[in-house]
Amino acid sequence: MMRRIWVAATAAAALLCGPASANDGFGGLTATGLQFDKTGVVQMLSEDLYISLKQVRVAYIFRHRGGADVTGEVIFPLPPVNLMSLRESDFAIDPDTLDKPNFVHFTVTVDGRAVPVKTDRIAVIEPDYDENRPISEVYTAPGRDVTAVLEKYGIPLSLRPETVGAVLAKLPKAAKDDLAAQGIIEVYEGAENGADPRWSIVERYHWTQTFAAGRDVKIAHSYDGAFPGGVFGWNAVTEPDSWQANLTKTYCIDGGTQKAIRKALRKSDGEESWYGMAYYIDYVLTTAKTWAGPIGDFRLTIDKGDPRNVISLCVDGIKKTGPTTFVVEKKDFVPDRDLSILLVPSVDTMPQ
Repeated sequence: MMRRIWVAATAAAALLCGPASANDGFGGLTATGLQFDKTGVVQMLSEDLYISLKQVRVAYIFRHRGGADVTGEVIFPLPPVNLMSLRESDFAIDPDTLDKPNFVHFTVTVDGRAVPVKTDRIAVIEPDYDENRPISEVYTAPGRDVTAVLEKYGIPLSLRPETVGAVLAKLPKAAKDDLAAQGIIEVYEGAENGADPRWSIVERYHWTQTFAAGRDVKIAHSYDGAFPGGVFGWNAVTEPDSWQANLTKTYCIDGGTQKAIRKALRKSDGEESWYGMAYYIDYVLTTAKTWAGPIGDFRLTIDKGDPRNVISLCVDGIKKTGPTTFVVEKKDFVPDRDLSILLVPSVDTMPQ
C-alpha cells in the first residue's frame, strides 16, 4: 500500500538589523533545505550545499528504508515578503521581476531530470516582531492566512504595492472597515490610497514526489540568492554591549577577521574608511532533523565572490579550498544550530 505524507522545502525571511536606518539597508531572503514529516523511513544520505550571494544550490541523496512507497507533495515556499517593506525600502531582487511567477528562478531535478514545478501564492499577516523568535518559525509559522479575505474583496495577490494600492483606493468604506477590523489594512488620515496593506505574500513552488521503497533518490534544487544587507561600519575598538560586539558574538569574528574587515573597508589608494557594505546570510540547517537519522555526509561550500571580500561564521572545521571558496565537511551530522554568515565586500569590489 502507498502511504501519503507531506513534504516541504522552505526558505525563511530576514530584514537588515544593524546600526543603520531602514533607508540604509535592504531586505532579502534567507534560505533552508528540504523538510519532511517524521516517518522514520526516509534518510538523508548526503547533503551538498553551495551558498554564494548570487545563487543557492543544494543536492541531496535520500534513501527510503521502509517497505512501502511514500508519495507526497514537495513544497518550497519562499519567506513572507511584506508589501509595506517593498514600498518603503529597497529589496534584494529586481522589482521588475517581483510579479513574475517564479521570480527567484527556482528549479529542481530528480535523478538528474528536470521536474516542472507549480507556483501559487498566499497572503499572511505575520506575527509582531520578536527579536528572540527563531529563524525557523518565519517559515514553519509565517502568519495568519488571509488569502480568502483578499479574494473576497477582489484584492490581487500582487507583489507590486502600486497595483494593490490602486485596488484599495477604490474599495467602499464598508469593505475598508471590515479589512481594518481584521487587521489586514491600516486606515488613517494621510495614508497613501486611503489605506496601507499589512499583509505579506508567500510564494510557493511544489511538485509531487514518490520515494520508492528500498531505493535512493537524488533531488537537487537551486534559486537566485537575494540576501539582506546594507551600510556597514567597523571601528578599531569594540565597545561592550555595542552593535559591533553583538556582531562579533553572532558571527564569531576573531581578531584576525577584524583586521581583514578593516582592510576590506580601506580603499585601494590607502585612504582609511570605516564604512562599506555587508550582507547577512542565514541558512536554516536544523530542518534536517525532520529526516530519519543524521545526515550521512554533509558538505557546505561558501563562495565569497572575490578574494578581497571577507566572511565570518561560527562553524568548526572550515577549510579554505580556493581563492574565494571555503568548505565544511561532516559525517553523521545532526545540526544543532542554524547557519549565519557575515560577508563584507571589499570597497574596491563595490559599484562606484
